[in-house]
Amino acid sequence: MILIGTKCRLDQEVTEALTAQAAGSGALPVFGTPFMAAMMENAAQTCLQTFLEEGKGSVGTRLDITHDAPTPVGMRVFAEAEIVNVSENGRMVDFKVSAWDEKGPIGQGTHTRAIIQNEKFLAKCNAKLEQ
Repeated sequence: MILIGTKCRLDQEVTEALTAQAAGSGALPVFGTPFMAAMMENAAQTCLQTFLEEGKGSVGTRLDITHDAPTPVGMRVFAEAEIVNVSENGRMVDFKVSAWDEKGPIGQGTHTRAIIQNEKFLAKCNAKLEQ
C-alpha cells in the first residue's frame, strides 16, 4: 500500500554541467530549470519505487512547476517529493514537489507518475520501431 505523506529528498552540488547554459535552456551559468525538473522527478520516482514490487516502475505523466530563484555554480540544491494522492485504481500517484538551495526556496509544483509493468511498457515503446 502506497502511503500518502511519504517524502524523499535528494541533493547535489550545482556544477557547470547542470547550468541553463549547458542545457541550452538559457544563456547564463546558473542552475538550469531542466535539471531542477529532473531532480524533482527523480525524488518522486525514488519515493514511489520503495512501494512497488519487482518488475514494476513508474513514469512521469505530468509536471507543473515554477523556477522562482537562481542558484550559482558551487551551491548545493535540494529537491523533495511528497506523495499527496493515489488514484482509486492505484495506478496514478500525485506528488507535491519543491526545490531549494542553501539560501532558500527556488522552485515548487506538482508531479504525477503512472505505475507500469516495466517489460510491458518497454515492449510497447520498442514496437514503434517496427511500425
